[in-house]
Amino acid sequence: MPDRQDRLVITLAQINPTVGDIAGNADRVRAARDVASRDGSDLVVFPELVISGYPPEDLVYRNAFLDLVQAAVLALAAETGDGGPALLVGAPWRFTDLDDGRRKLGNAALLLDGGEIHFLGFKHLLPNYGVFDEVRVFSRGPMPDVVTLHGARLGIMVCEDMWGPQVAGHLAAAGAEILLVLNGSPFEVDKHDQRLREARPRVEETGLPMVYVNQVGGQDELVFEGESFVVAADGALAGRLPSWSEAIVTTTWTRPHGGGAAWTCSAVPMAPQPCQDEAVYRAMVTGLHDYVEKNGFPGVILGLSGGIDSALSAAVAVDALGPERVWCVMMPSPYTSPESLEDAEACARTLGVRYDSVNIGLAMRAFEQMLGGLFEGRDPDVTEENIQSRARGLTLMALSNKFGPMVLSTGNKSEMSVGYATLYGDMCGGYSVLKDVYKTTVFHVSRWRNDHGRPEGMRGPDGPVMPERVIDKPPTAELRPDQKDEDSLPPYPVLDRILNGLIEGEHGVAEMIDAGHDAETVRRVWRLLNGAEYKRRQAPPGVKITLRAFGRDRRYPITHRFRD
Repeated sequence: MPDRQDRLVITLAQINPTVGDIAGNADRVRAARDVASRDGSDLVVFPELVISGYPPEDLVYRNAFLDLVQAAVLALAAETGDGGPALLVGAPWRFTDLDDGRRKLGNAALLLDGGEIHFLGFKHLLPNYGVFDEVRVFSRGPMPDVVTLHGARLGIMVCEDMWGPQVAGHLAAAGAEILLVLNGSPFEVDKHDQRLREARPRVEETGLPMVYVNQVGGQDELVFEGESFVVAADGALAGRLPSWSEAIVTTTWTRPHGGGAAWTCSAVPMAPQPCQDEAVYRAMVTGLHDYVEKNGFPGVILGLSGGIDSALSAAVAVDALGPERVWCVMMPSPYTSPESLEDAEACARTLGVRYDSVNIGLAMRAFEQMLGGLFEGRDPDVTEENIQSRARGLTLMALSNKFGPMVLSTGNKSEMSVGYATLYGDMCGGYSVLKDVYKTTVFHVSRWRNDHGRPEGMRGPDGPVMPERVIDKPPTAELRPDQKDEDSLPPYPVLDRILNGLIEGEHGVAEMIDAGHDAETVRRVWRLLNGAEYKRRQAPPGVKITLRAFGRDRRYPITHRFRD
């Protein structure tokens, strides 16, 4: 058997903390430590800010919050005096800046061992882009020191510290032998590849293996898929934890007796990676599940129109919460087709949810009578269409208020981008799973769910979740006779390519035209995109899927005159 100094057992604890649930998060840490202790672990590594939950945002301005975080960490530290595994946890932590003597707040990594805080380090590189604004709430910490645990010299980094060479290089020069990275890295399409593209250079530059632990679960608009991993000293991916589920995995690290060579890790499970459609679907399910559960809603209610957006939203809700917690309401008007009525009922029956129908014709006539004198002499237009949508929104909100379920909005990113949605109508609600999902992706993901039975961990039917006709028929809002979305918008494949360039790519109008898109269509889409900003500011939160989600990612002014 190798000497104790040449063997280290490290447990990766990929868990789902809740922001502000300090006692609950500490208990999750304890539960993971219990598992790791039974596995003979020396050290349990947790995600970034696991004690407070991530991201805590302006909660960190409250001293009462920070006091509770500190008390929880000190209690956990004291418990490590039992001789069991050490804990590497993340927490917001107050410190005194040695340069100017001022008290500051850092994003800390704390190694708890032997009944005390054995090591305290701080995130050195603070992200200030996209959904991240840590510069606003945290102070940059000094370069971290190397810490020794059971003879192994550990270099500890916090998330962004890995995304550049400075911190890893500093730790390698200081004698680190294994890099440990605590992370709160949110999901977006293809993010897992990006993480590895950043991790491998750090390993290659330093010659050191890396343990990367990410959190899992939903927090408001952000979702975290986990996918923690280990990279060997030669840059090879040595193991990967599963996506979209908690996991506690113990690994054994060894080096040749006497040191001198790189530490190697025993075989770590290599969890499969989902395809893009599955990843998007699971992101929506995770985001909705945790939003409902962590906020204490009894369930959700949504309008089921017979169209693909509401059908997919309902399927996500059932897979996230179970059919008994999903209530679907069809709200027909005189323009609702028999096919839509049939498809909505068939969808509800397939999903096994409660299904009711409330005809909004009475409300439409009431508004006609109420406003008839003021509207006299004017032809019907979008005003009357919006009244229908708002009557539906009012109906859903009334049912929500009376019975308690949260209203689930069903609009997609294509519609939200160009304002093809009604403020205080179909935009009302507490949450939206399609907010960052383009219409073309809605079709792909719906097809994937219909074709793949019940994915692991889901609560919905083991088979299709909507009639094939819902996927195949032309999209329509059915607010006037024979209406189709393409009467008002470019075909969705064209629209979505232009939107992706303008939003995710931040390309200018001229660039998009030079890339081969029709000039007038590009200019029109750009005008619509700008003109709908005020609507998006009033939309409910929704799951972040793409590089540039509306809200936390993309924050354009409502009032501006830039039109190029």
